[in-house]
Amino acid sequence: MLSPERLALPDYEYLAQRHVLTYMEDAVCQLLENREDISQYGIARFFTEYFTSVCQGTHILFREFSFIQATPHNRASFLRAFWRCFRTVGKNGDLLTMKEYHCLLQLLCPDFPLELTQKAARIVLMDDAMDCLMSFSDFLFAFQIQFYYSEFLDSVAAIYQDLLSGKNPNTVIVPTSFSGQHRQRPALGEAGMLEGVEASLFYQCLENLCDRHKYSCPPPALVKEVLSNVQRLTFYGFLVALSKHHGINQALGALPDKGDLMHDPAMDEELERLLVQVPGLVNSATPEASCLPSRIPPRVGSPWRPLHHSRKVDAESDGSTEETDESETG
Repeated sequence: MLSPERLALPDYEYLAQRHVLTYMEDAVCQLLENREDISQYGIARFFTEYFTSVCQGTHILFREFSFIQATPHNRASFLRAFWRCFRTVGKNGDLLTMKEYHCLLQLLCPDFPLELTQKAARIVLMDDAMDCLMSFSDFLFAFQIQFYYSEFLDSVAAIYQDLLSGKNPNTVIVPTSFSGQHRQRPALGEAGMLEGVEASLFYQCLENLCDRHKYSCPPPALVKEVLSNVQRLTFYGFLVALSKHHGINQALGALPDKGDLMHDPAMDEELERLLVQVPGLVNSATPEASCLPSRIPPRVGSPWRPLHHSRKVDAESDGSTEETDESETG
């Protein structure tokens, strides 16, 4: 049965909204690149497996950044894959630096840009040094906002700067596509960044911006809720509030609530099944299993796509017990 959304849209608009052409083009490219292997199994089977992986969200594993950020579904799938693969970092209580988190991101996307990781870390660290340690949950929710809403936040930064300087924010050129181009943000040390802007005026500008970013911005009602709680705020104060907002996380739908972040029964069951099959390891059902180190699940490549840049990263912390503040509310 077709959904109400599907019935309300013409075919071409629905296909464009779901970025079906993007996936068809990618599937055809993979088909041509691997036509000798695929000829042994058949084209029908290839397309079935390709679009099954798209639905399951595994199609973005080990792909180039241009593909990972090409659609909202790809971005949400990448966020979910990063959480599922590396949640043991949070489970073990490890604290990592920005560079170490970037190494983890590159395990899933070899050409993931350092700039995006730095921007996400800045939301957590604010005016602290960029080599400070961060908890997994702090970084993950900041990264979610920065990665998924990247173009929107670049436009917000430009509007914020215009408000500080007294310019008319309506003159800002707003990017409307997933272009991968990221505007340079002002340094935190500037006096204006510390003073902030009037929240009500800021929201008036963002309300118009949200209308032009229908598929890449937080729900306007939730943005209004964030800004209605304060009289003035800084740019990074706004980003922190977005990253910690329960409703925005639910609306995006890629990650579980913070309280459930370390729980993934389906993945735990799969890991236990794999561990039992490895000779020499203690059965996961025995008490001794609690002494085993947590393990990162094995990679599963997207259909017909060869794995690139296989590497390992030492993601252990320096043993410090210092943690970033996870109790602060937006």
